[in-house]
Formats: sequence, structure tokens, C-alpha cells
Amino acid sequence: MADSVIRLEDVSRYYLMGEFVVKALDGVSVDITRGEFTAIMGPSGSGKSTMMNLIGCLDTPTSGYIDIDGENTAGLNEAELAYIRNRKVGFIFQQFNLLGKLSALDNVITPLLYAGVSVRERKSRAIHALERVGLADRMDHRPNELSGGQKQRVAIARALVNNPTILLADEPTGALDSRTGGQIMELFEELNSEGRTVVLVTHDRDLGMRCHRQIHLRDGKVEA
Repeated sequence: MADSVIRLEDVSRYYLMGEFVVKALDGVSVDITRGEFTAIMGPSGSGKSTMMNLIGCLDTPTSGYIDIDGENTAGLNEAELAYIRNRKVGFIFQQFNLLGKLSALDNVITPLLYAGVSVRERKSRAIHALERVGLADRMDHRPNELSGGQKQRVAIARALVNNPTILLADEPTGALDSRTGGQIMELFEELNSEGRTVVLVTHDRDLGMRCHRQIHLRDGKVEA
């Protein structure tokens, strides 16, 4: 489909655990269109994290076809997958994954070090990303000087700095109180209203209902 940015066709991911085969994903077909705000939902063990890793090119399927913004990821080597990750996917995690010894600005600059961006442009883009998430006055602060919500905003700025096609958020409010989590969801809604494709991985029904569409997984299959 011309407006499809994520497409999985009959995708399976199996793992060998001793003598047993675990079907983490089992014949999943999903199409997410450009500019959509989608929740991937389901209980623990349903396949959410596996699907996230496949969409984010952190893993490859056992079988099936995955297309990420026009790139068929089947058969790509690690360097080719890393290139797609760096250019097309911005990751936001529950525990922020910030580098504790670096300032907010330097944390946001980090992905640009691997993208061949000049020193001057790296700083300019990182400043712009932090301004976008409302942290213009916290650029020189280290993570231990920031609140949970501010840390997550730094993580979102870091995800935005390469202008990715897809924002992929894994339980992004799970480490936050409900008020701060609501503010982070509002930020995702703003980013989506600007045309960004946002995929939210969550088990929280209330968060999922704020998205345009929910894809419910159970036992490695699309339940609804």
C-alpha cells in the first residue's frame, strides 16, 4: 500500500528454549499507515515486545515479510538493520535509557554521532529537539537533576533528533505517576498531530484507548 509505513505479512518469530519451541509471534499480519497513532496491546507473553523488536529492526523474523517505510528488512545484515534503525525509527523506553554522566543536550546529541552529522549541526538539531519537548531550560542538566517526566522528555527529544519516520514507544509512561504520564501522552498526541507515525507498546487499556487504533495480541497472534 502506498501509504503504508509498517507492514508485517504472515510474520512468525520462534525461539528454541531447550527442547521446546516458543512461538513468540505466530503468523501475524499488520499494516500501519503513515501518520497513524497505533497501540500494540496485550498481556505479558502476548508478543508485544517481539513485535516491537521486529518493527525496530532489533530482531529478524523466523518467517514472513516485514517492510519498514519501503525497506524490506528480510535478509538484511546487522549493519543494514542498524542503518534503518538509526534513520527511520526513534525509540522511547520505559526506563528512559539515558547516559547518567552526560547532560540532557549531550544525551540527545548521541544518536547523531553515528549519523555523520557535523558538530555544529549536531548541537543545533539537539537544541531544537529539546526545545520541541519543552526543555529549553534544562539542556545542561544531567539525568539525576531531572524529574521522571523531564527524563522521558529528554528520551523523546533523543528519539526525534534524527527526524525518524516512526516513533516507537515501549511502555513510555510505566515509570511515571499518572499526572506526568498524561502529560507525556499529550506530547505524543501533539507529535502525531504534526504527521509523525507513533506506535505505542502498552498493556494499559486507558493509554491504548487514546490512540487511533489498537492491535491486540494474545499468544503470538492478532486477537483483535
